[in-house]
Amino acid sequence: MLTRFLWTPACLAVSVLAIAQPNPEKPDLRQGAYYTEAQGAEKLQETAQTYHDRAGWEKRAALIRQGIREGMALDAQPAMAPLKPIRHSVRQMNGYTVENVAFESLPGFFVTGNLYRPTGTRGKRAAVLCTHGHLSSLDARYREYVQQRCATLARMGAMVFTFDMIGYGDSRQCSHKLPKALTLQTINSRRALDFLLSLPEVDSSRVGVTGESGGGTQTFLLTALDPRVKVAAPVVMVSAHFFGGCTCESGMPIHKRPTHETSNAEIAALAAPRPLLLVSDGKDWTKNTPQVEFPYIQNVYRLYGASERVENVHLPDEGHDYGPNKRDAAYRFLAKHLQLDLGRVLKNGRIDESSNTILEPAALQVFTAEHPLPARAVQGDEAVMSLLR
Repeated sequence: MLTRFLWTPACLAVSVLAIAQPNPEKPDLRQGAYYTEAQGAEKLQETAQTYHDRAGWEKRAALIRQGIREGMALDAQPAMAPLKPIRHSVRQMNGYTVENVAFESLPGFFVTGNLYRPTGTRGKRAAVLCTHGHLSSLDARYREYVQQRCATLARMGAMVFTFDMIGYGDSRQCSHKLPKALTLQTINSRRALDFLLSLPEVDSSRVGVTGESGGGTQTFLLTALDPRVKVAAPVVMVSAHFFGGCTCESGMPIHKRPTHETSNAEIAALAAPRPLLLVSDGKDWTKNTPQVEFPYIQNVYRLYGASERVENVHLPDEGHDYGPNKRDAAYRFLAKHLQLDLGRVLKNGRIDESSNTILEPAALQVFTAEHPLPARAVQGDEAVMSLLR
């Protein structure tokens, strides 16, 4: 179901409850459900009054972007390492191939993942970066739902790269909850784009990114900071009152700066006027997206005359995942805006994932006995932190 709402004060006719108390040990952070749902909606309503035209929004957008960069200390980071990709174990599937890949983001730190390539297509191809969310088992990249998404997008004609969060899958050089995990994962996301765009088959004008939960956070942060992203689809994450519950999402002061405060809803709006899809559900912090976050973001898009480029697919009876209906929404949106061939994956008008092959984790691992982690790799939280100024 595609829902479209107009931004009006009536959408936010809510009473403000007691203001949430900040963590005295971390006064500059906004973490987890920092606000109540009503407070988050009220904050957006207040923010909407601070600008009245495109110029006013762009001034605020520049402030928010700079606040993200400063809060992550991105401008203070050392030069990136040459990618020096490690690639092996290409497997031929039905309509696509899968390859195991690693490359350096910072000197001695490796991004690990899988590259899915379409077969039977010619010319330049769109590219999609696929991020993933949090799982206690730390094996998200290998899970069926991630493989389905990557394989289907590849069958539609996209070059697809999915990569590990730090501490997940093959990325075990440090723990996941590194104090500067937000900075490192953002660097890794940008380097993953560097890798995709280094491939000669990729059309740099057709680059998308999508991910769920914590991967949704990576999606809208990368889109906010990097204009090379042309289309974005954050899934089950964008919220005005919830700021992400993990160090890798809200462990650094990107939402509260000396000059302003912001929320993930506003950060997602920084995608404007590029195509943006919000996928939300009825059983997590995105349950109010059709009435709160989407109308706010749609209003920003109107300032560009581009309201048709932002959409919300809301699934009120579903929960926090990237399941078949959410994937269906993303496939159709990405196909439309990246000129992918949806017909390659349709059967009787419906998305058919039955041609995809779900591989065992061992087949997708980058670092093995035959392909060991390079000796120059740094190891341990302290060593990795030393890479981040």
